[in-house]
Amino acid sequence: MTDAAAAEENYDAILVVSFGGPEGSDDVLPFLENVLRGKNVPHERMLEVAGHYQHFGGVSPINAQCRELIAALKTELAEHDIDLPVYWGNRNWHPMLADTLAEMKAAGVKRALAFVTAAYSSYSSCRQYREDIENAQAVVGEGSPAIDKLRVFYNHPEFIAVTAANLAECLSQIPAERRDRCRIAFTAHSIPNSMADTSDYVQQMTEASRLTAEANGIAADRWQLVYQSRSGPPQVPWLEPDIVDHLRDLNGSGTQDVIVMPIGFLSDHMEVLFDLDEEAKEACEEMGLHMVRAATVGSHPTFISMIRKLIEERIHSAPREAAGLFAASHDACPLDCCPKPQRPARPAAK
Repeated sequence: MTDAAAAEENYDAILVVSFGGPEGSDDVLPFLENVLRGKNVPHERMLEVAGHYQHFGGVSPINAQCRELIAALKTELAEHDIDLPVYWGNRNWHPMLADTLAEMKAAGVKRALAFVTAAYSSYSSCRQYREDIENAQAVVGEGSPAIDKLRVFYNHPEFIAVTAANLAECLSQIPAERRDRCRIAFTAHSIPNSMADTSDYVQQMTEASRLTAEANGIAADRWQLVYQSRSGPPQVPWLEPDIVDHLRDLNGSGTQDVIVMPIGFLSDHMEVLFDLDEEAKEACEEMGLHMVRAATVGSHPTFISMIRKLIEERIHSAPREAAGLFAASHDACPLDCCPKPQRPARPAAK
């Protein structure tokens, strides 16, 4: 038996882990209660976000997009002779992780590799997913499969190739005589400053944005990383600037064209559809600022190829590819990696 074949025997399944989303109006509030459980988010904000989902009939596209990604991944693995079944479990809505791990246990799965649909490191985009897997394992109990998470991939050459191609497509939609003055707003989900301070989230997001811009010949003074979708109480500092505030600044400086690229998101799910295609687009229309929104990587064949290569790193010791300034990220996270933010102590009652 070859070393590669022996390595492949160490894993007997792939687990795709995602955020989850409602698939009907009745799902919206229970889903949001799952998302926000234990978090200090005002009830009014939850109802506001529920309204975003109801605006689209209570259906988030994220689950359908996961199904599409999984179908493409199964084909990709089969074409490269990787004979591993692919399972799917979500953090916040069906199929829930504990149910999926129970299904895997019943099928005899002992050890699986997990692909998490998040490209960057932070508590909410990496460590919390690992904790959710551990919690699901505890629910399933003895015999629950061991799960090893694949590394984050913000600087994988094939991830950057897709983001760069998506940006190039948008640039082609800008009038040629204005193209060299077009500004690029790379967007990412805002997180509390306390979470950003204990992770490489901003550094990784900035690097992915830089690589994507430079692949298109965009100078550093023509792009900026901005944030969207903050949900915490107003007194808690989160990453800024907000995308709409940034668009207003661009308009005030005489910018005519802007490409908004949600580089922090892998698919066109609710926060992309509402916060960018609705709110940001409406703000631009009111100002007369021409906005083009770039696609996310979704199930682009090159992105699916990247997932397969991440799997091959672990089962075949394939080369660990990375573009730009930083090496490929670690496989096993240190114990102190991306810790959960600590809530500030409440003032003592007087």
